[in-house]
Amino acid sequence: MNSKNIEELIIRFVECKATLEEQVELRDLLKIEENRIYFEEYVELHYLLNSKINFNYKKSLKEITRKIQLSPKKIYTHNLFKYAAAIIILITVGYFTIKTPAVKIEEPIVVGTDKAILTLEDGTTVALEKGKNYKSKIINSNGEKITYTSETNTFSKEVAYNYLTVPRGGQFFIELEDGTKVWLNSESKLKYPVNFYDNQTRKVELVYGEAYFDVSPSTNHKGSSFIVNTEMQNVTVLGTEFNIKAYKDELETQTTLIEGSIVVANAINGRIIKPGQQSKISTTNNKFEVSEVDVDDVIAWRDGMFSFTNKPLDEIMVVLSRWYNVDITIPDAEIQKIKFNGMLSKKKSLINVIEEVKTAIDIEYSFNNRNLIIKKRK
Repeated sequence: MNSKNIEELIIRFVECKATLEEQVELRDLLKIEENRIYFEEYVELHYLLNSKINFNYKKSLKEITRKIQLSPKKIYTHNLFKYAAAIIILITVGYFTIKTPAVKIEEPIVVGTDKAILTLEDGTTVALEKGKNYKSKIINSNGEKITYTSETNTFSKEVAYNYLTVPRGGQFFIELEDGTKVWLNSESKLKYPVNFYDNQTRKVELVYGEAYFDVSPSTNHKGSSFIVNTEMQNVTVLGTEFNIKAYKDELETQTTLIEGSIVVANAINGRIIKPGQQSKISTTNNKFEVSEVDVDDVIAWRDGMFSFTNKPLDEIMVVLSRWYNVDITIPDAEIQKIKFNGMLSKKKSLINVIEEVKTAIDIEYSFNNRNLIIKKRK
């Protein structure tokens, strides 16, 4: 076909007129950051211009995913976020642009980024961040991710552990020695073996925080199962994808299964979890519940999005405080429980994100250095 420019391809894609060949060309063009930014802005505007009609954005996301994914093996809407639509989806009418107010803050509040602290088995710590490489016999990091390779000529089977700690305002990706992939959210800590051994259970510990696991199948490791321990539970898997949220300052541990099968157990109960289900274990009384959830909402963080469906404002602000490394205060208890629906890009500045929330909720805000204070609009 004749090569079309990026604008023509985007228009055809959004209008569902793009051929398979055009979709492939668009996918390749979106690997260029400038094109991707332009695409995100166009899709945002397209949605907002059409928001006066009865627009089911989740159904539309699934349709776009179906069109852009070329492999039929996995069709999940979270794959869409790597490339495309609804970079900002606000359930508001008539919103077009946001003018960022001039807010004076003594210490700049920056968007979260890839960073972590690696603690080796001898207690040595290594700061991992973009632009800094680290390499040893079995460890390789480019500052954005870290990978482990098998250590050859290992005669001792004594297990050595490393820790990866992601601070507030950070996120990080790690590939363990067995091929298991783990995405760590802000304010999270993972303990894991440097090497795994066949015929031995592979165990890691999510000390606290949130992590998405894509576990290397047991069939690749002579049947060795994989266990993730947290303070409140053990999760046993054979090979699957799931998300665990186990923050120290939250009242429950949540485990969400994306695909495969897992067993979640605490001191008094255990359940087999199916894809699309989420277990919740209370940190106060060990109450164990399982329910159906929208997995796209749960794992959007991994793909650079905040996804809030009918979430109270106080819960939303906890998420934002971790990503932007700020303290957020809502003095009015009534304001704390106001619900919000929307999807927001994690690449946006904190002020832009709050301004977008403000278009749907009647609030005002101010800063006291790094403390964001939210009040009801007068």
